[in-house]
Amino acid sequence: MTPKEQGFYMPAEWARHEATWLTYPKNPDSWPGKIETIYPSYHLFVKMLAEDEVVHINVDNEQMMRHVHAELEAIGTNMENVVLHIIPSNDAWCRDHGPAFLLNRLDPTKRAMVNWNHNAWGGKYPYELDTDVPLRIHDYLSGRMSVVEDMPLFEPGIVMEGGSIDVNGCGDLITTTSCLLNPNRNPNLNQDQIESYLRDYYGVDNIVWLGDGIVGDDTDGHVDDLTRFVGKDVVLTVVEENKWDENYEPLQKNLRMLKRCRLANGKQPDIVEMPMPDMVFYDGQRLPASYANFYIANNKVIFPTYRCLTDNEAAYTLEALFPDREVIGIDSTDIVWGLGSFHCLSQQMPATSRG
Repeated sequence: MTPKEQGFYMPAEWARHEATWLTYPKNPDSWPGKIETIYPSYHLFVKMLAEDEVVHINVDNEQMMRHVHAELEAIGTNMENVVLHIIPSNDAWCRDHGPAFLLNRLDPTKRAMVNWNHNAWGGKYPYELDTDVPLRIHDYLSGRMSVVEDMPLFEPGIVMEGGSIDVNGCGDLITTTSCLLNPNRNPNLNQDQIESYLRDYYGVDNIVWLGDGIVGDDTDGHVDDLTRFVGKDVVLTVVEENKWDENYEPLQKNLRMLKRCRLANGKQPDIVEMPMPDMVFYDGQRLPASYANFYIANNKVIFPTYRCLTDNEAAYTLEALFPDREVIGIDSTDIVWGLGSFHCLSQQMPATSRG
C-alpha cells in the first residue's frame, strides 16, 4: 500500500513542529571565497528557531560538533533545544537531501518518513554523502540511537527535492514543470507518472503546475523561490515589477497560471503578490534572491533580507499573513551566494498528537 492509502500525508509547514532539521554548512565550494561571511546569519537563524522548538543539526565529526556548540553558545542560543548529530554530508541544503515527514490522518500519533532519491539537482555537484542523510536520521528517530517511535520509511525510488514542492496539508501541492519534468531528474517518467508519485507519497489530491524559476537558480526552478502556500486557500507569489528584468515575464506567466488554477476543494486560491528584492550579484553572477524562501517556524516566520528597501515591504506582507507569528528578517545577502536561503537550509518535522 502507498503512504496515501495508509492515511499518510504531508502537513503544511505552519502545522506544529516537533523539531527542525538542519545540516551545518561547511563546504567552501558552495560559497566560493566567502563561506566565513555566512555564519553570523546562519547562527542567528538557529538561535531564533531554538527559542521555540528543538533544532537537530547534522555535522561531520566530533571536532565540528564541538565547534558548532561553542559558536551557538557564544551568541546565547538555547542549547537545551539544540541536538547535534554526527551525520556527514556533502552540503548544507537539508530541504533537498533530508527526508520528508508525513503524519497520519487515521492515527494522529503516527508519523512516517519518505526517502526520495537525491542527485544534487541533476548531477551538478557531489552527493554521495547527502544520499545517506535520511537513512541516518531514520536510524536515530526509529530507536537505534534514541527510542522515539516506530516510524515507517517509504522509498519511492525516484529523484525528488523538498524545495521543488509546497503543500497546504489539505490535498494540494504546487510545483514547477521546469524542475520536475527536467530530464536530469527522472527522464523515464512523464508528467502523469510523476503526479502519481506526488499523490501517493505526499498524500495529496491536486497538483498545481507552474512554469520556470528565477534567474540564478541552479535547481532548475524550485517552487520555494516562487510561490508558497500561506493558508489552505491562500498562496503568496513573487512578482518582478521591472518589465525589463529577466524575471519579469516568467513570474508573470506563473501568476497567470495561478489565476487559472483550482484547488482540491474547487476554489480558486487567494493570491498575495510580493515584490522581488533588488538584484543581488557576486563575482559577476546574479544570485537567486527571493523573499519566497522564508521558513515558517512554530512561533516565527524567518525570511531572507537583501539590504534593500523592499525588505520592509516583504516584512509587512508576511506580518499580515501570519498575525500569530513573529516575523523576523535575517540578512541573506551572503548566504544566497550558495544559491539558496533559509527554506532551502531547513526541513520541518511535524509534531504528532503525542507532542
